[in-house]
Amino acid sequence: MAITANSPEGERSPLSAALYDPKVRGAFYQAITIIILAGLCWFIVTNTIDNLHALNRSFGFGFLEGRAGFNLGQALIPYSSDSTNSTAIIVGVLNTLLISFVGIIAATIVGFVVGIGRLSSNWLVAKLSHTYVEIFRNIPPLLVIFFWYSGVLVLLPQARDAVHLPFYSYLSNRGLAFPSPIFAAGMWAVGVAFLVAIAAVFFVARWAHRRQAATGQQFHTIWVSLGILIGLPLLVFLAAGMPLSFDYPVAGKFNLTGGTVVGPEFIALLLALSLYTASYIAEIVRAGIRGVPKGQSEAAGALGLRATAVTRLVVIPQALRIIIPPLTSQYLNLIKNSSLAIAIGYADLVAVGGVILNQSGRAVEVVIIWMVIYLALSIVTSLFMNWFNAKMALVER
Repeated sequence: MAITANSPEGERSPLSAALYDPKVRGAFYQAITIIILAGLCWFIVTNTIDNLHALNRSFGFGFLEGRAGFNLGQALIPYSSDSTNSTAIIVGVLNTLLISFVGIIAATIVGFVVGIGRLSSNWLVAKLSHTYVEIFRNIPPLLVIFFWYSGVLVLLPQARDAVHLPFYSYLSNRGLAFPSPIFAAGMWAVGVAFLVAIAAVFFVARWAHRRQAATGQQFHTIWVSLGILIGLPLLVFLAAGMPLSFDYPVAGKFNLTGGTVVGPEFIALLLALSLYTASYIAEIVRAGIRGVPKGQSEAAGALGLRATAVTRLVVIPQALRIIIPPLTSQYLNLIKNSSLAIAIGYADLVAVGGVILNQSGRAVEVVIIWMVIYLALSIVTSLFMNWFNAKMALVER
């Protein structure tokens, strides 16, 4: 029976009532979307299989157990040209993780300093911060990488004329060389002591927070934390007989020998990604601080707090709740932009995979490996930042 405008609601048929139910309609549209996506995936898979058959090629990941046959400029694990392709992929993943982790830390520090500097009452500091943001934010990251690699690091002196830096370090066009630690038996105890010190600092911070919430009295944990982090491992280190020595680099006639050498590719990529991403983080920090009501600063000043204390104790903690969500996007962009390392020969995941692709011809498999690994890195980063954002969120009573 058709439903007219004058028909009461109770006279609708079950089918019509279901169609007007928001939950049913939502489930229907979601089912249609899943069917479309499944059909699209099926089309891509079948089309890829047909193309592989037409080229008389098979699909599989057995090539990962084959001999790599190429050397890499940087490897965090033992690797040689006789290693397998899977080992080469692991080296590329570790190099990507290293440049991403160090780059995120450097970009965060520089971004926070520049973002706060943009709001400084000092005219020179504010203008310099503004100039930095406008320059790096409007240049493609690939050009920034080329600038540091081809315009700065290449102009450094050769190894025999390397610049002497503190702590027996050298800087040349071959990279940065610094002493390499050599761990002896008993060094594991120092590592355990350091982990225990981190746990102790965490519990001290929680105790200080609960004490302040209950009594209003502050307990400055900075010096106590530094004392625990440095003192406890140092005591264990001395008790274990100082199981640590160093292999110092030596500047030769043509190259640097000994120690650990960080290549110019890593340095250029780190500087480019961190400084480029820091320009966006600076704007996020500035917006977050601007988002804190001005009355908060005025109230803190009326209580007698200095400007630095107001910024550290009142403004920054509240601004973090605004800063963290967009900050996650910048971290993800930095991880993905690390793939530009292929332009200067840094052995990241994409560069290593590209060499394996050219040697084996397994384009589909290598691309799948790239996608899965970058997807996993992005998901892990997002989960961590979402957890951190939830910890920083205001809890309503």
